[in-house]
Amino acid sequence: MFEQRLYKHLDWSLLGAVLLLCAFGLVMIYSTTYDPIRGHVGREFYTQLSAVGIGLVALTVMLLIDYRTLSEYAPVFYGGVAVLLTYVLFFGVVAGGSRRWISLVVFNLQPSEFAKAALALLLATWFGQDKLSALRRGDLAVAGGVLLLPFLLVARQPDLGSAVTLLPVAGGIAYAAGLRLRLIGYALLVFVLLTPVAWVYGLKDYQRSRVVTFLDPSQDARGAGYQQIQARITVGSGGLTGKGFLNGTQGQYKFLPVAHNDFVYSVLAEEHGFIGVLATLGLYLFVLLRSLEAARLARDRIGAYLVVGLISCFAFQVIYNIAMSAGLAPVKGLTLPLMSYGGSSMIATLTSFGCILNVRMRRFAN
Repeated sequence: MFEQRLYKHLDWSLLGAVLLLCAFGLVMIYSTTYDPIRGHVGREFYTQLSAVGIGLVALTVMLLIDYRTLSEYAPVFYGGVAVLLTYVLFFGVVAGGSRRWISLVVFNLQPSEFAKAALALLLATWFGQDKLSALRRGDLAVAGGVLLLPFLLVARQPDLGSAVTLLPVAGGIAYAAGLRLRLIGYALLVFVLLTPVAWVYGLKDYQRSRVVTFLDPSQDARGAGYQQIQARITVGSGGLTGKGFLNGTQGQYKFLPVAHNDFVYSVLAEEHGFIGVLATLGLYLFVLLRSLEAARLARDRIGAYLVVGLISCFAFQVIYNIAMSAGLAPVKGLTLPLMSYGGSSMIATLTSFGCILNVRMRRFAN
């Protein structure tokens, strides 16, 4: 359980940066859901506020329990998430053509958000075993099997974007455990060779449409390309200092659809300009560097691999969402962690940072 002396080793600066990003996210969700005619904010703001509160409770719980104790129950967490993902396929709530959520009356739970942390904990425990002194092909095969189950369950919802976020978790941990760059090169080569097959047989029509409109949004400017064009206009209209809080025309007048979710970064650029964007990117960079330092200082391999897996997924989502907002990547339902609207995403992300803070805080523990 928690020891008083551990307070001294808590990374308060990382915790402060995470809370600042949450606060920025709440401000942007307030702005994007505010109705200037009726003069009140949308219910999404209060839902997100509740999610931040629940997420902070989850973060605190993760701090109280030694991560080595959590690792002993890694198969239980992984199995529990797999059961929930299977349940979703048969009884989940359908919205927007996907079956991704479990209705809990008060709110909907999205288990795929918690699959990242469960996968990271199990793989970190597996690769961090003392008996694994060197990475072998058999170990990689086991890790591949552990990755494949949640990947397929999430992809079947269908939610290919969330499924892809599991790859950096496994890749980051395997690399930290000693995976050779040559094998990564082979994997990339296989990926490139299989791309035509995946294009024909693996992707659905709407997914192919997203890729085509990314390359040339003007082909369907009023349909599939509309969101991408509006996102570019929104980002570019902010200038150096932005138009000011609640003064963005693209966000306030709903020219940019679901701005509070996938494109909250675009609205940030419109209202707070280049300076606001730089400040936010600086915070994300600080969070990434402090987390990597936590991995470096970890007292054992399980702690180091756990942090690497969690932060690899976090970094992937941040980079992809920002690239998507700037028109540099196809539109995909990947939220900006800690800032976009999404209760399950917020709770799962704060839970992950509870684990990261846990590893650093216990680097001197017995």
